[in-house]
Amino acid sequence: MTITDTAPHTTSPVSERERLVTAARALGPLLRDNAARAEADRRVPEENIAALREAGLFDITKPARFGGAEEDFRTFLEVSLELGRSCGSTAWVTTLSNVTSFFVGAYPESVQQDVLGADPRIATCGVFTPTSTSVRVDGGYRVTGRWGFASASHHASWANVGIPLTNTDGEAVGAASAWIPMTDLSIDNTWYVAGMSGSGSDTLVADDVFVPDARILSVTDMMEGRTASEFQDETLYHSSLVPVLALVLVGPVLGMAEGAYDAVLSTLQKNKPIAYSFYQRSIDAPSTQLNMAAARSLIDQARLLAFRGADEIDAAAAAGRQMPVVERARARMDAAQAANLCREAVELLLNVSGAGSFAQVNPLQRIWRDLETSSRHAFINLNINQEIYGRALLGIDEQVSPFV
Repeated sequence: MTITDTAPHTTSPVSERERLVTAARALGPLLRDNAARAEADRRVPEENIAALREAGLFDITKPARFGGAEEDFRTFLEVSLELGRSCGSTAWVTTLSNVTSFFVGAYPESVQQDVLGADPRIATCGVFTPTSTSVRVDGGYRVTGRWGFASASHHASWANVGIPLTNTDGEAVGAASAWIPMTDLSIDNTWYVAGMSGSGSDTLVADDVFVPDARILSVTDMMEGRTASEFQDETLYHSSLVPVLALVLVGPVLGMAEGAYDAVLSTLQKNKPIAYSFYQRSIDAPSTQLNMAAARSLIDQARLLAFRGADEIDAAAAAGRQMPVVERARARMDAAQAANLCREAVELLLNVSGAGSFAQVNPLQRIWRDLETSSRHAFINLNINQEIYGRALLGIDEQVSPFV
């Protein structure tokens, strides 16, 4: 007896995460083609920026009320990873734009309208360090300062920058994060580096710029999950800040490691020989097999650590709680460890690929330089993060960083 299935066949709807990750993967050929140009021009090509914008990849963390995806940090990480496979600088710019756009959800609706109302698909940029001066005036602050390493600044419409909070006597009483339109800032051309050149991480400059109180949010409040938004049910914007700041940096690094692995594997599959040896195919050499296995395992370990961190951030936010100190410290530790594992993996891959890896026409040398640079961002400094985590584990209240 034959049973015929007469039920209608339906296609499962594609989730927003799947859509964004698929869109990031589809941009791979364009980003690879433009990677050398990004490095030479010291900024991401406008062709890339237009494609990212069209695909909604600057909108991952923006509020859904403005047409944003308002997606979680696992999605954020997966998108950054996919972009990083093809161009580390483009992935970095997209990552830093999305994390500063995440901040906007913590501000009052009036500020959200200021930043996103005219064009919700804009890119944003920012530097959290308060390398500026601020003078308290009626209704806000007058800010003068310079903020270095401002990735995405050449493509942004607004910047979120760190400022000191002062009282009317000029005494520092805290730190804050402030939104300033790029029309009130200039960019000093300072980004001349060996790696991540294409990120265009030049220096933002403010000269006596007025910033109204509404556009200023205490860093302490942000770190403790207190937002000024009228939409307190938007759980994404209550995500634990310090783990977020560390985690997002790992996405592009993971992607670069995956890109290096893909490139070496592709070369090996073309029966590349080992020079000055009897191995006509490198894949037949035990050293190649061992190094490839070790590199793959290191990248897999990095992924496990990073995505565990993303899932913990997302779970805590969904539950309406801030992660406790030990969990926050572990998140910084895990992010740093993941970046370090990626560096170790790429070193093994370079051993397999050999001296030819460093030819200027070989993308491996750029991936290596980009990864070596980006993975040393201060927020994922392995030794400092080990200290932070060790102190948290041992119950030592005095920390080595305010960002825990």
